[in-house]
Amino acid sequence: MSNRSVRTIVGVLAIGLLSLGLGACSRVPAGNVGVKLYLLGQSKGVDTEQLTPGLYWVGWNEELHLFPTFTQNYVFTKDINEGSPTDESLTFQTKEGLSVNTDIGLSYYIDPNKASAIFQKYRMGLEEVTRVYLRNELRDAFVTLSSTQPIEAVYGQGKAELVQKVVERVRERIEPIGFILDGIYLVGDLRLPPSVVTAINDKIGATQKAQQRENEVRQAEAEAAKKVAEADGTAKSILAVARAQAEANKILAASITPELVRYKGIEKWDGQLPRLTGNAIPFINIDPEPVVAQGK
Repeated sequence: MSNRSVRTIVGVLAIGLLSLGLGACSRVPAGNVGVKLYLLGQSKGVDTEQLTPGLYWVGWNEELHLFPTFTQNYVFTKDINEGSPTDESLTFQTKEGLSVNTDIGLSYYIDPNKASAIFQKYRMGLEEVTRVYLRNELRDAFVTLSSTQPIEAVYGQGKAELVQKVVERVRERIEPIGFILDGIYLVGDLRLPPSVVTAINDKIGATQKAQQRENEVRQAEAEAAKKVAEADGTAKSILAVARAQAEANKILAASITPELVRYKGIEKWDGQLPRLTGNAIPFINIDPEPVVAQGK
């Protein structure tokens, strides 16, 4: 075999080995961490090293699993057209034993440093962990907490409080494992038996009407009190004016004397004598001094 033929064979083998090597490389994309699983040998198990984004050699006895580190949003819904082909909605019972069904939204991300521990614990990908483990945690929290609440609290204003308690309980259980909880939220309305919804709405309506009547009574009482206050104020005002007028009249009466009357008359006289007809006497002498009768 010539040297040229040998070089050709070597080149082909080199290219084949290079292709094989490149084909065995796997990529960890940005926003993910990788977990390498060894299938055979003494090192069989999960590599505790967290693989950051980049290219890695993955042998024939190894598997690379990816875990996204960005926020995951998942809705456990009854609608099979929105994600899972099965009904994943949650059902729980109230204090009275009434069943409540609802769709639940979950938002979380994983701690990159605990990706290997998560895989070692569950031996499944993140989506499977979400659909199985996290859903079970949600259901357990709702079932436990709603069993102490009456239906009016769960269906009405207490709904937000129930969800907040579920958040606290789930966070306490999953964050030590490596799941960082962003939030849990209800999607759409709670699904209850129609008869229960009717009874609750009737009770709410009756309560609202009673509250409305109470408000109307309070308003009427307030308006009546306002009118009484206005009348009292008017009466006091009139009395104050009357008292002031009486005092003024008293002072005026005390100031009127014969001299003052005479002075005002002179002040008003225009110097003309009265013009009378017949035998009328033009002047009447008003003697200010009393007439003393002469004795016998």
